[in-house]
Amino acid sequence: MDLKGKKLLVIGGAGLIGSHTVDQLVQEDVDEIRVFDNFTRGREENLAGALRDPRVKVFPLGGDILHRDILDAAMEGMDGVFHFAALWLLHCHDYPRSAFEVNVGGTFNVLEACVKHKVKRLVYSSSASVYGDAVHEPMDEDHPFNNKNYYGATKIWGEAMARALHHRYGLPYVGLRYMNVYGPRADYKGAYIAVIMKMLDAIDAGQGPTILGDGTEAFDFVAVQDCGRANVAAMKADAVDRCYNVGTGVRTSLKELAQMLVELTGCRLPIQYAPRSQATLVRNRIGDPRRAESEIGFRAQMDLRSGLQELIAWRKAHIAEVDARRAAA
Repeated sequence: MDLKGKKLLVIGGAGLIGSHTVDQLVQEDVDEIRVFDNFTRGREENLAGALRDPRVKVFPLGGDILHRDILDAAMEGMDGVFHFAALWLLHCHDYPRSAFEVNVGGTFNVLEACVKHKVKRLVYSSSASVYGDAVHEPMDEDHPFNNKNYYGATKIWGEAMARALHHRYGLPYVGLRYMNVYGPRADYKGAYIAVIMKMLDAIDAGQGPTILGDGTEAFDFVAVQDCGRANVAAMKADAVDRCYNVGTGVRTSLKELAQMLVELTGCRLPIQYAPRSQATLVRNRIGDPRRAESEIGFRAQMDLRSGLQELIAWRKAHIAEVDARRAAA
């Protein structure tokens, strides 16, 4: 879809990937970028830079996908929709009923509203969680759904329902399956993001970073800035009724990750190891990025070392800002 002069709705636009997508959209020749967010996990400060652009507007009536009438009002006149809103993995693990109501029921509300308003394109935020643990590596988009947790189950449902509405009503959509996302504006609610943040906490506290397990577990870490680029690429593309991996295709073990953080922070303490206890997390997941590159023109640009440097710099500045606000209160 040509974005020139278009109006775009970003559902969950104040969150980690959503806000970085908004940052990418302000570089496009669009007419309006409307952010719809209930700020349960998203933060208004994540939009501080983007809101300097008059084309970026936070929908004033709130932004909960469970409120169908408000969602309906927000979607009025929109050409394209990004759907990021969801409860996160560990929340779904602890509260499966809420996971169903928000990730399944709320997503159906979004899909239904897209059909009603005849949006020209929907980019659905899925997850590599649909794959579960790797049966083969790298994991291409035809990898079997080996998921064993509630969060992944809700994302599988979202993909299946988007496909059903495409075939019944012609809803033009694509889905994006993000690998292990990290970067500025990260919090502690994302299971894999928290691994990096907790390692940095331990280093700040004068301890060595702690790895749960033996450190051989490996993942595809993709910078959130690249995820923002992937979303814009998906909105611009012509492909429909397809899902794509968003990752680098690079295999990084937790031990390699910890060693990199130690080096980048100048930590002199040894890496610590502890028993692995979180049964909902996978052990190996590396995505195959080739379909996304060939069909929607997306290829990750940021290597892990550069991405971690940006995260560390942002985190340091963010902590200083929070401490300053507390001191002034």
